[in-house]
Amino acid sequence: MARTSGSHSDITGPRLRDAAQRLFAQHGYAAVSMRQIAAEVGVQAGALYNYIPDKQGLLFNLMKAHLDDLLAAWQAEPKGETPLEALESFTRFHIRFHLDRPDAVFIAYMELRNLEPANFAVIEGLRKRYETVLEDILRAGKDAGVFTLPDTKLATLAVIAMLTGVTTWYRDTGRLSRDRVERIYWNMVRKAVGA
Repeated sequence: MARTSGSHSDITGPRLRDAAQRLFAQHGYAAVSMRQIAAEVGVQAGALYNYIPDKQGLLFNLMKAHLDDLLAAWQAEPKGETPLEALESFTRFHIRFHLDRPDAVFIAYMELRNLEPANFAVIEGLRKRYETVLEDILRAGKDAGVFTLPDTKLATLAVIAMLTGVTTWYRDTGRLSRDRVERIYWNMVRKAVGA
């Protein structure tokens, strides 16, 4: 299929993803049409299919890109030597990474219900990989007698939910700096795991 005259895939493709992410986060995936996305980008609706297979593929690609970036960024993060240092590193990393991407976070957590089964399985697999990072830290801390936890899986889900929730209320113009939020949340997480 020929590219629309005057369009550039290295410009239009990212603009398309940015517009879709913003619209999905503001209005919800189900409420946003391909026509709305096209209007936001400034192309005809049919031209979108030069860049994406369909709306479902767009949602899947946004979620997958977010989780791929998350996992890659964690790999590059200093982890510390002990379970307590690793947990602090994870806590601070999770908050920093997610505060920079509130729209992507909203979509990755709230639009799972709109994924087709095959796409859901891929995204769920990536989410589980990330959850396993934290669960492994908590298990190592429990085994070392550093954390007091009745159930590491439940603690993992609770901690991730608490940390991710920061994106729903935090504003850079608010009374707390990002660093202060990290320190407060680290203190809460430490207490939550019985450290």
